[in-house]
Amino acid sequence: MQINRRLFFITAAAASAPVAALAATVDDDVATVQRQAQELNDAVTYGRADVWTRYMHDDGVYTDEEGTRSTKAEIVAQIGPLPAGISGVLTTQDFQAKRTGDVIVTTYVVDEHETYHGAQLHCQYRNTVTWVRSHGVWQILALQAIALRTDPPEIALTQMDDYVGTYRLSADVTYSIARTVEGLTGLQTGGRARPLKAEMRDVFFNPGRPRYRFLFMRDAGGRVARMIERREAWDIVFTRET
Repeated sequence: MQINRRLFFITAAAASAPVAALAATVDDDVATVQRQAQELNDAVTYGRADVWTRYMHDDGVYTDEEGTRSTKAEIVAQIGPLPAGISGVLTTQDFQAKRTGDVIVTTYVVDEHETYHGAQLHCQYRNTVTWVRSHGVWQILALQAIALRTDPPEIALTQMDDYVGTYRLSADVTYSIARTVEGLTGLQTGGRARPLKAEMRDVFFNPGRPRYRFLFMRDAGGRVARMIERREAWDIVFTRET
């Protein structure tokens, strides 16, 4: 059978047009919420509460990096000019989006450079945001921010041998600290050896694990007698054996 090639291409193009139009609409809407995310960042910098009023849904919920939950009215009330001596710039990075119908879920990093009375600060936050289309406008129904942590500065210690030894938590769990040419390492039962870096005297951390700290307590004679593995605000106490 002879195929009418011209008719075939016309039909195929017509069929693909709605798909292409839909894809373009999705791309446009994602670009819109990405632009709005940056507008919200700028609104914090310049105290533009009206931007948050426009882009926050009336039933929206905002959960900040400290776990505090705010309604639209509460979060809008917090937006205002920065106090004297404080300035900053917030940029949107690593933006990703997934759409289902009239819902777009985005995740991105807010990169903050702040000047605080002459001191330079750099912080990052991961925002996960659910946007819904309401009256033709993409608005935030839920936003959750978490602070992205980094390792503290390391200091040099001359008395690293003070910490070398075995510390016991229970009959079957110990934590052993050894000294190598590269410094101290810590090994917990069932785990792997990790570097121990000094944040200050008697306070150590594992690189890449900013939620953990290792605190060393001394006896009356100045000898290290206990090690506390602090996980966030919870302490696990090991007693020194050797």
